[in-house]
Amino acid sequence: MSGQKVVVVTDSTAYIPEEALDGLTVPVIPLWLIWGDERFRDGVDIDPPLFYSRLRKSKVFPTTSQPSAGEFVDFFRRVAAEGDTDTIVGMYISSRISGTVASAEAAKAQLPELNITVVDSLSTTMGLGFIVMAAARVAADGGSLPEVVAAAEETQRRLNVLFAVDTLEYLHRGGRIGGAKRFLGTALNIKPLLHLEDGRVEALTQVRTKRKAVAQMLEIAQERLGEKRMGEAAVIDVDSLDEGDEVADQVRERFGVSTVYRTAVSPVIGAHVGPGTVGICFCAAS
Repeated sequence: MSGQKVVVVTDSTAYIPEEALDGLTVPVIPLWLIWGDERFRDGVDIDPPLFYSRLRKSKVFPTTSQPSAGEFVDFFRRVAAEGDTDTIVGMYISSRISGTVASAEAAKAQLPELNITVVDSLSTTMGLGFIVMAAARVAADGGSLPEVVAAAEETQRRLNVLFAVDTLEYLHRGGRIGGAKRFLGTALNIKPLLHLEDGRVEALTQVRTKRKAVAQMLEIAQERLGEKRMGEAAVIDVDSLDEGDEVADQVRERFGVSTVYRTAVSPVIGAHVGPGTVGICFCAAS
């Protein structure tokens, strides 16, 4: 093995669309969706349309699980062999909402022959996706391990993930509700606006309609940018395609962003936020 080339890997919750990867190859380890007696690999055995169709009809609520350390060991070995390298940088869903980082660290300890770096993104969906893409671009250009990690960390610092959910029921059931707990028990027609802060799902505000929640989300994005312009952006949705497209149009118009990626969220994340969720992930331009 050369040991010179850096291979960037991630997990299935990043759910990066093909057009965003733009030819980059990023190996993905799937998380697990557990539905009664059935187990599905996120994004492999079950895709968003099938998942949401089933979720709306099912009386059994799905749960989720991180890949095991053993699965990570097999994954890392395969990536090293296929990439002809011993140097792997993995960026994963926030350790504060999943045990994926812990499993990756456990696998790393079992593979002293490989040079594995584990990065806790403190994010997920396209927030994680943007961190991965920044690192993968540097790696594809022949960047060193420190340069690849620095690109990830620099993107992480400029990242924002905001999202409006139709109901807190799914986050509450899945135990991922964080500081949004204070909204529980409020009127059912309240639409909470949430964000990822230090890797946790936290509450921002609540409004009475989804349209107002989206408007507020864009206002907050504007405030966070301050004098800076918006760099890369993505609009994510959970079984809410038309609404997501509408939000993407508003982002293009308001912030003058030429590229706004559109993507669903993976079934594992969808199980926690629920249908009707729409969000924006963006970086301030550097």
